[in-house]
Amino acid sequence: MKENGRSVAEVTEGVDGYLERANSALRLYSTINAYVESCVATDSFSAQAKRLESELELVGVRLQKQQVRFRGWVGVIKGLLPAILTNPGPAREHAFYLRETAEQSRYLMSEPEEALAAELELSGSNAWSKLQGTVCSQLTVEFDLSGKVQKLPISALQNLSHSSDEGLRRRAYEAELAAWESVSEPLAAALNGVKGSAITMYRRRGRKDALHDSLDTSRIDRETLDTLFSVMRESFPIFRRYMMAKAKRFGKDRLAWWDLFAPVGKNERTFTWPEAVRFILARFGAFDERLERLAKRAFENNWIDVGPRNGKRGGAFCMDVPGVEESRVLCNFDGSLDQVSTVAHELGHAFHNECLARKPMLRRKTPMTLAETASIMNETIVTNAALADAAKPEEALAILEMYLGGSNQVIVDISSRFIFEKEVFERRVNSELSADDFCAIMLRCQKETYGNGLSEEFMHKYMWAWKVHYYIPNFSFYNYPYAFGLLFGTGLYAAYKEQGNKFVKDYEALLASTGEATPAELASRFGFDIRRPDFWRSSIRIIEEKVRRYVEL
Repeated sequence: MKENGRSVAEVTEGVDGYLERANSALRLYSTINAYVESCVATDSFSAQAKRLESELELVGVRLQKQQVRFRGWVGVIKGLLPAILTNPGPAREHAFYLRETAEQSRYLMSEPEEALAAELELSGSNAWSKLQGTVCSQLTVEFDLSGKVQKLPISALQNLSHSSDEGLRRRAYEAELAAWESVSEPLAAALNGVKGSAITMYRRRGRKDALHDSLDTSRIDRETLDTLFSVMRESFPIFRRYMMAKAKRFGKDRLAWWDLFAPVGKNERTFTWPEAVRFILARFGAFDERLERLAKRAFENNWIDVGPRNGKRGGAFCMDVPGVEESRVLCNFDGSLDQVSTVAHELGHAFHNECLARKPMLRRKTPMTLAETASIMNETIVTNAALADAAKPEEALAILEMYLGGSNQVIVDISSRFIFEKEVFERRVNSELSADDFCAIMLRCQKETYGNGLSEEFMHKYMWAWKVHYYIPNFSFYNYPYAFGLLFGTGLYAAYKEQGNKFVKDYEALLASTGEATPAELASRFGFDIRRPDFWRSSIRIIEEKVRRYVEL
């Protein structure tokens, strides 16, 4: 059997050789990239880090070109794949990757066009994305805190939304909106640039729309996504019940935006960093010794950049450093229970990396829908353990508030972000949008999803400006994977409660397989069918039970 004059043996040798060299190159590149990106994310003022980032991007383009050439070639020889995959060796070990590559090869432009697109991305969508990151990380606000005017990084100002002082929260909210307004024009230009580039690329590659590419990257189909969002919309009344109950505790009919993250209950405990470390390790240890050991390594070896400062990106993330089989975590820890949960969340990503360690890079490629599985599991572990330990109703109320506040963001706010991005793409096809356009769309989406749980007078029209997910050049709709992850992880936790320690090994095996199977295939190992609403509804019911308890307390 031959393809273009080459035998199966010859083609297999070519595939095996590429896979071995590609894995080696990706391992080295990803390790160097992690180091450089860590420097940029923690100090956007560093000219040296930015220069190295730019130099490394050129290397990334070369790798991207090689990957495009290989994908194109696999598309040509895909008729030989069944024969190739019968032979022992790298090709058979990468069977899932090769089949997926063959399937996706249909959405490639010509090789010269793909090469040009990769080069232009550096000064196009990637440059717009970097502009957004620089503007946001360097934005500071003069703010009166405890009677003293201080220049706060925007991330530190946003952390004040967790204060028990409503006056402080409202002032911080108003100052934040004013700050975003001051930089709204360059950020609108950046968003137009990123989305405009995405539209051009998906059209040229024969995609139906930007969501088409996102779904394939996430390894799910539209039926699954439609089912997920249908169940999420069904759940809005549950979350509005929670929001209205919280508003009632504040003597209001509806929450203002600055109330969304406000603490409730009397467990307004603040954690020093050593206290947070002990708290997390104890909870992880009760679940899985391997998870506890991983977290202990992270804490003892200073894998985590802890607090906010000027020039450091807001939010939190975890990155894999494959060259040393470790992870690095950025967070903006402020001592709140919510931030403790965030640290646990990011250590979930680190644990996922640990489960994938020592696998070739091309077999680690995890879709965003599964990338949140371990992080959501960690959050659930910490929350449920803390809830079980609560000695007083007011303590339980505070923990429930943290959990439901986060779930509200992942189900309700994520829905608003998805609807927002969908409309932006639809309108960007015809023309650029202004900052006012983006604000108007965002407010309309928030009204549609939050409903009577949130005051229409006090929403957050600049959510589009600072959420980095909108500005990722090669992945549109980085919002629904969080909802998928929350409900998928909640379903897995329910299985853990039923199965006990037996579940843990299966769970670790799932995390180790996320680069070699679809979410539907992995879910089926636990008897879940993600294309049916019953699975997602079962996870919503778990959240609904917590809402019921919250209202009763």
